[in-house]
Amino acid sequence: MAPPRLYLDWNATSPLHQNARDAVLRAMDMFGNPNSVHGEGRSVRAAIEQARRQLAVLTGADPAHVIFTSGATEAANMVLTPDFKMGRTPLAIGRLYYSAVEHPAVREGGRFSKEQTTEIPVTEAGVVDLDALGALLAAHDKSAGLPMVAVMLVNNETGIVQPISDIAKIVQAQGGLVVVDAVQAAGRLKLDINELGADFLIVSSHKIGGPKGAGALVTRGEVLMPRPLIHGGGQEKGHRSGTENSLAVIGFGAAAEAAVAEFDARNAAISVLRDRLESGMRGAAPDVIVYGAEGERVSNTTFFTLPGLKAETGQIAFDLEGVALSAGSACSSGKVGESHVLVAMGRDPKLGALRISLGFATTEEEIDKAISVFAKIAARRKPAGEAA
Repeated sequence: MAPPRLYLDWNATSPLHQNARDAVLRAMDMFGNPNSVHGEGRSVRAAIEQARRQLAVLTGADPAHVIFTSGATEAANMVLTPDFKMGRTPLAIGRLYYSAVEHPAVREGGRFSKEQTTEIPVTEAGVVDLDALGALLAAHDKSAGLPMVAVMLVNNETGIVQPISDIAKIVQAQGGLVVVDAVQAAGRLKLDINELGADFLIVSSHKIGGPKGAGALVTRGEVLMPRPLIHGGGQEKGHRSGTENSLAVIGFGAAAEAAVAEFDARNAAISVLRDRLESGMRGAAPDVIVYGAEGERVSNTTFFTLPGLKAETGQIAFDLEGVALSAGSACSSGKVGESHVLVAMGRDPKLGALRISLGFATTEEEIDKAISVFAKIAARRKPAGEAA
């Protein structure tokens, strides 16, 4: 009988938290349409509104400012648009500025044309170059509309934390809007949309232990809003039409509540495990390169290069040993290519890199197994400079 596999790809998706599983199972017996006025519909509506409150606690927002979507990608496409309204008055956004290390959902620009987007460089440490951002915004043509700046709080590949509050001050000094992809930050950093200075936050259910198929766009207020992406019956106060995916939304809320309740214990334990992992890796292969180790990272992510081992070769080797990890983002149809994050940081993308990411169910025994597999693979790699 094959030994149990080891899952170390929590940044790609999280296994269901037990609380979310229980909530979804309960919701399966609540068959009413949440937009119906009868008792069956009202019971589902009440559960959705509870989930909205749970997401508001997670993000430091007002429950009225949580808009449920099908996921983070939809939320990004909803908010990344030139067409806004200030109340009932149209408001133009002239250009989207996004960091060079953003997720593809943001790098694609949403509803902006390519000609309306500009990439913000990052430093060798992988954080936004604040001087470059300031220069770009100082040169922004306000006659075409306000600037919008989109920066992720936590990078999905490296785990590096961006200085969002500092970025927000620069953007707001130029009258711009700040969109923060908080997908990898939720549950790993304490979130408060107001303290961050963000106008909009994007979060995802399946990254925090909830079911796939739900996400949210969280807003700082209700006056300044993007033109809806999906039109129809006017659900979510007209911002996102379509009958709510009640099962996923209710599970999302339960996962959010668990993330808040377990925050301190969960992250303290994961930090110890990540440090144990990296210490073991360095012991087995002193030449291993761990990106972002000198700066601020979330506690669960290790993005590394093992000289002499191509990323795709390494990913297959770990998988054959029963360890699931990734070569960066898992959101590009399973393709393994050069990391745009490494390119942006001035690193040689041909070296390739692998990502190990931990979660609330990761154990010390699993970390020790991962170190053992890493040592085995490191020992049989080609010498540095040769193709693996």
